[in-house]
Amino acid sequence: GISKDFNVFELNNALGHKDKTKAFQIANYFVANPKNGPLVLVLGTLQGFFNKIYLTHQYRNAQDKDLAAAIKVSPFFVKDYKVAARNYSEQKLEQIFYVLEEYDLRSKGVNNNSIKEGELLKELVVRILN
Repeated sequence: GISKDFNVFELNNALGHKDKTKAFQIANYFVANPKNGPLVLVLGTLQGFFNKIYLTHQYRNAQDKDLAAAIKVSPFFVKDYKVAARNYSEQKLEQIFYVLEEYDLRSKGVNNNSIKEGELLKELVVRILN
């Protein structure tokens, strides 16, 4: 089953709010329960999440309903994306996209012979938050 408090969407939210404690709790949960948070799923979801934050920067002057339509989310979630856009500059987002690509390749064995998926996830969270 999927935990209400420890899932990839809560990880997105924790990262968006730069809540290090919650982000690491979720990462550790995924390490202990790899079927609940496979790295390939987490990477894809994070890519989509950070793409929406990047678009939030591009539509910074838009009304909430227009922003919601542009990033394809419910207007209810717009405030979370605005918070995340304040926490991550466009320059930082570009760095995050490179990090996501790097960890996608590493999860597939490129330049990674021995680091397990769970450790890659924890490293990824550190690199995003710093």
